[in-house]
Order: sequence, then C-alpha cells, then structure tokens
Amino acid sequence: MSIYQYGPYGGAYVPELLIRPLEELTTAFETAMRDRQFLAEFDRLMCEYVGRQTPLTYVPTLSKIYNSHIYLKREDLAHTGAHKINNTIGQALLAKRMGKTRVIAETGAGQHGVATATAAALLGLECTVYMGSVDAARQEANLFRMKLLGAQVSLVESGSKTLKDATSEALRNWIATSDDTHYIVGSALGPSPYPRIVQAFQSVIGNETRAQFYQRNLCHPDAVIASVGGGSNAIGMFSGYYKDTEVKLFGVEAGGYGLASGQHAAPINEGTKGILHGFYSYFMCDEEGNIRDTHSISAGLDYPGVGPEHAWLSDSGRAKYIVVDDKEALASCIELTRCEGILPALESSHALAALPQVIAEIGTGKNIVVTLSGRGDKDIGIIRQHVEL
Repeated sequence: MSIYQYGPYGGAYVPELLIRPLEELTTAFETAMRDRQFLAEFDRLMCEYVGRQTPLTYVPTLSKIYNSHIYLKREDLAHTGAHKINNTIGQALLAKRMGKTRVIAETGAGQHGVATATAAALLGLECTVYMGSVDAARQEANLFRMKLLGAQVSLVESGSKTLKDATSEALRNWIATSDDTHYIVGSALGPSPYPRIVQAFQSVIGNETRAQFYQRNLCHPDAVIASVGGGSNAIGMFSGYYKDTEVKLFGVEAGGYGLASGQHAAPINEGTKGILHGFYSYFMCDEEGNIRDTHSISAGLDYPGVGPEHAWLSDSGRAKYIVVDDKEALASCIELTRCEGILPALESSHALAALPQVIAEIGTGKNIVVTLSGRGDKDIGIIRQHVEL
C-alpha cells in the first residue's frame, strides 16, 4: 500500500481492521487517476452537474476599499453552494468503481453532508451522515437538506458534539461496514490515502484559477487566500500554485474568541504535533496531550487539527497561516454582502477578513485571489444572532 507522506506528516495510524479497506481504496484511486474513462466522467459531471468552471469575479468596491485588485474564486456558485461537491462526486465515483453500495460521511457546517447526500442521490448509493448535535442545532437548514436528499443523519451526542466527534463515529462505523461501505472523508485529512484523494479532486479550484488569470492576460496573482479548518478548499487552491514561488499562499485559521482566550481553532499557530483520526499533524492539545475543545463562529472551521499537507506547507515556509477571530470574520461577511451583493459563508468570511494582514505584508496595488469556499445561506441563523438590522 502506498503511504502518502508530507514531510513527517500524514501516514496511516489506524486499527488493523482498516488496513485492508485503505489498501483497497489506495489501489482504486491510483488506478482511477490513470483511467481516461474515469477522469472523463468526473470532468463531465463537474461541467454538466456541478456547473464548473466557477467564475473568477473581480470585486471593484472591495478593491477600492483595500487599494488592491481583489478577485473571488466563486465556489459558492457550485451546485449545493460550496466546494465540497467536487470531492464528493469524485469519491462517490470511486465508491461505485469499488462496488460499494453505501457511503458515509462526517460533517460540521453541513455542506459536506449535503454534498455527500447529493452525490449519493445522483449515483444511487445509500447514505448516512454523522453530525454533532451542537452543529446540527446551528445548521438546521443543512440538516433538513440532507434528509430531503434521502440521507440518514446520525446525530452524535458524545464529546463536544461537533465535527471531531462526528469524525470519530464515522470511523467506527466504517470499521464495522467496510465490505459494502465507502467513507467519503470531507477534508484534506485522515489516514493515507485520503489527504491525497481530496487534494486531487479539489485541485480543480487552483487549476481553474490559474487558467482564468491567463485568460485575463494576467500572469498570476501575487497572493491567494483561503480559510483552513481541515483544509480542503485551501489545498485545492494552493495546489495550482505550488511551483510558482512568487505567488504567496495564505491560509486562515479560526481565531474564535482570540488566541489568548484559548477558545479557538488554530492548530498550526497554537497547536502541538500528534496523532488523531489516523494521521500525524498539528492538533489542539492540552498539557497532557488530550485533544482540547475548540471554538469558532463557523461550524466548518472548528476541527481541532489540520490536514498533513498544510502542516508541511507551514513548516517548509511555502504557505503562511494567519489567524482571524469571530468578530473580524463576521464584519467581513457583512462588508462583502453590502459592498458587492455577495453573501459569503462564515468559513469564507475568515479568508476575506485576512485581507488587511495580507496587504500589510505584500503591499497595496497587488492582485489577490480570495477563495470564496461557500455561500452564506446556511449561516443566516448565526448571523442573525449577531447583527441588528
């Protein structure tokens, strides 16, 4: 079995019962990525079903405010309203290729759950989504959407009742059902080969952005920015620019109530190295090495760790990871909505809120792409609690 490593990070630290399913998945993935028919079907669905290419939108008012040339990569306009659908379509096709009849997934903000349920409905697969009850309460619309799509939603009441615990439950179920079930991991994390699989299917984001810049007679952006929970939308964007060292890569972690409060989700900036959910990376741990509870206004950014490729990009210096707190993210959400008529997800709002920090580092007048990973419809309830109109 190929074990994908990112420097010292990644690996497959799993119970023996998961070795065979991971070997099967690795073989299926590596074979599929060499199969022109499989890749053609993936590309067809990206175009005809997901609605790709997603636009690269220049935002003139925001550009004037920040004295820079700001573009948004509009993953919010993909089917289901976020980038998650790119990966779920790819993995659902892999599941069919392996002869699986059922898929499972974990979800925090609900977008990966919705995207998994959508791919399952499209391809005729049974679907179960694990979701922490705390996340379910603040993402009721997505909870209903999953059920409407025919998925069974299993609410998790253990631990902090959020994404970390939903992931643990999904892994337990996969151990027991792997003969007929494929686990569609939603972010660029988990045991090998999952980080590589998610990066491969999300790389369409960076590849499109790169081509779209050339189509505008622009060589490349000076910087790209993306929010980072586990890190799938960011790794999709960054992968398009790995070799262009003149393009600065900025990941944005969730600062919650502020780093000093301890109530945040910024493992690269404030975490320690360890193992969780089958891979080695940076995690939010206490003095005894136990996983700490996290906080973010965004349900999609409160995972206590980060994907191994991001850990390696940070250590190598290729990408810089900065922190944005809840108040800054909410303010940027309102700013984009009122300046440009685009309501971003709270995850994406963290990337937008990093603009002042990024511009302070690279200077004004530069070309900057912000990955708008999803739209904010799902967050209306949360936004309403914090904004008086």
